[in-house]
Amino acid sequence: MDVLLAQPRGFCAGVDRAIAIVEQALAQFGAPIYVRHEIVHNSYVVANLRAKGAVFVNELDEVPAGATVVFSAHGVPKRVQHEAKARGLRVFDATCPLVTKVHVEVAKMRAQGREIVMIGHAGHPEVEGTMGQVQDGIYLVESVEDVARLQVRDPARVAYVTQTTLSIDDAAAIVAALKRRFPAIAEPKKADICYATQNRQDAVKLMASQVDLVIVIGSQTSSNSNRLREVAERFGVPAYLVDSADDLNPQWLKGKQRIGVTAGASAPEILVQQLIERLRALGAVSVRTLEGAQEHVTFPLPKGLHRFTATRAAQT
Repeated sequence: MDVLLAQPRGFCAGVDRAIAIVEQALAQFGAPIYVRHEIVHNSYVVANLRAKGAVFVNELDEVPAGATVVFSAHGVPKRVQHEAKARGLRVFDATCPLVTKVHVEVAKMRAQGREIVMIGHAGHPEVEGTMGQVQDGIYLVESVEDVARLQVRDPARVAYVTQTTLSIDDAAAIVAALKRRFPAIAEPKKADICYATQNRQDAVKLMASQVDLVIVIGSQTSSNSNRLREVAERFGVPAYLVDSADDLNPQWLKGKQRIGVTAGASAPEILVQQLIERLRALGAVSVRTLEGAQEHVTFPLPKGLHRFTATRAAQT
């Protein structure tokens, strides 16, 4: 049995920055540091930070007066920003800059008098944060069928944005439906689906034709990890999403000669290495990394925080 590793895989720049914000806040201000929602959607990362003194909360009313709070990488609605300011909390915003880009687009589109269609998944924190940038005039669609049912006030004054972690192919189909329904619809100057999501999906497409099975490392709550599994399945390859090597079912490997492995953008490399060791124990004789896009994107930390040089446990 041979193992092929997708390239790129694992942490993206936005996730790396978000984790660094929490860790540096802990280093500078001490525990506890409060984090609104999971900083990223990965159970290993969340448990690691919790052990260091991060306290994860659902809403700001769980944060004591005078405390330090970090907003998750998915972004928050305007009301949460206003509440934090009104309560005098020290805030570090870990919203991915590529999500912030979508927030800025929404504000500009609404200021132009356009109604906005957001393509995304209901209930996802990024969707709630983006739709919460404006008070009204924004609608969520999850499918081509939703587009057919959509009612707007002025079909000539519509724009769209997308969640950054969608399936590129699924989003393209919905965008096409929107353009058929609203020929004058305005679109973002640059596609909203982020570079890391696209690169990881492209890597799975490349890998799918070379393997008998794909294993995606990522949590069930991770949108981009779920999309990687779906991409593999769309290419006719059985695929499973696992949180860690402990979730690997040996029965999946029966009769399989080549196993493809990738990881969602919020999954640390240590989980990949642990899975490889598990596969070796089950008979894997070689591990090879495929060629793919090289990523060199980095994002600066917010003012008041400075990235420390110690190797972070979440990445090792």
